[in-house]
Amino acid sequence: MNDFSAEAMGLVIREHRQALSPSMTQEELAKQADYGKGGAVSISRIESGLISPGEHRLAAIALALRLTPGQLTQEAEDRTRSLARQHGQRPVKLRDQVAETKRRHAGINEKVAQRSKITQEFGEAFNHVHDVARDEFFLKFVELAESVSGAPEPERPREEEIESAGEIPTAIRIEAMSVGIANAIRSAAAGAAAGTAAAAVGGAAAYGTFTAAALFGTASTGTAISTLSGVAATNATLALLGGGTLATGGAGMAGGVLLLTGMVIAPAAALMAAGFYVVRKRLNKAEEERLRSEVEAAEAALDQSQQGFDALIDVLHRATGTMEYVEVHGTHALEKWRASLRPEPRDWESLGREGQERYKEFLTVAGCLLAVSSINVSALLTAEPDALREMDKAIDETLRYADKTIKSIV
Repeated sequence: MNDFSAEAMGLVIREHRQALSPSMTQEELAKQADYGKGGAVSISRIESGLISPGEHRLAAIALALRLTPGQLTQEAEDRTRSLARQHGQRPVKLRDQVAETKRRHAGINEKVAQRSKITQEFGEAFNHVHDVARDEFFLKFVELAESVSGAPEPERPREEEIESAGEIPTAIRIEAMSVGIANAIRSAAAGAAAGTAAAAVGGAAAYGTFTAAALFGTASTGTAISTLSGVAATNATLALLGGGTLATGGAGMAGGVLLLTGMVIAPAAALMAAGFYVVRKRLNKAEEERLRSEVEAAEAALDQSQQGFDALIDVLHRATGTMEYVEVHGTHALEKWRASLRPEPRDWESLGREGQERYKEFLTVAGCLLAVSSINVSALLTAEPDALREMDKAIDETLRYADKTIKSIV
């Protein structure tokens, strides 16, 4: 993982941006680095040390600054060591030591507040677009699919694929999710389900009814599909945030991502006692040392979670983009398919070859949507470096595959 701090990388990027002739604005850097709408805010947060760019963003920023990613990374690592030496130099006088520690205390509080704000901003953006994609694409597709009788049982992932795949590839996981959704639809169409999604379109409970089958159904081997998730990033339980799991009617990552502001608990707890000393007008040496140790513990907690926080924000940003695509293009394609269908009652044969293929494609999109919305983002914040690397890789594969697949269909 990274050997540089967010603060150091931010300083280096700002210096290079301003050193260009003519100097480049944050807006210009964001545009050249493909940050899209509102990208200047992201550049500002990077330069302030609140977030660090991921690998692909870092490469784009380096190119815009006429550097290689290796050069930018090396300078950030050198600056990290320089800043560490500076932080290690303490003033001689007690009064100056207290002033420095209070300054660091205030800085931590500000960083905690900013992290909470950033998480809420990205979380709310994802929640909004996810709910629209769920209601306008996922549940409306389910409603349409339920109206088609006689749909064949979908092909399950082949047993030899599952057994030979060590960590199950993303394609097989999403295929398994699509199978589970399809089987739930077939059961509902046959009248075997305990209520249909059509009765509660727009609700998280209806969403959970049909997605639970994908998460907790079984493959041809009898293995629970939920265990086909490979590494811990999307582990067998698919532990989700907020409102319970999808299986119990919750809304997964979308339903509870704002609870991630709980990541500030560790540093906040370390600072509770420190706050008492900060407000005192006079501190003796022992009290100052105690305050300093608590501030250092809070700084360490923030530093330790920085890479997980950066990964979290990157995941939410990318997942939001995928959901937005489904919201705009997926819903339009679904409406065109609806208009092409014959009036009810409908059976599988009446769809024709083209309509049957479209049914299968929309089923795949539904599986991709589910795979993205059920990413276990909370684990990113507490993972050790090695585990975080593996989790980040697995999540990246899921996001890339889902985004590419969805765009190839709609």
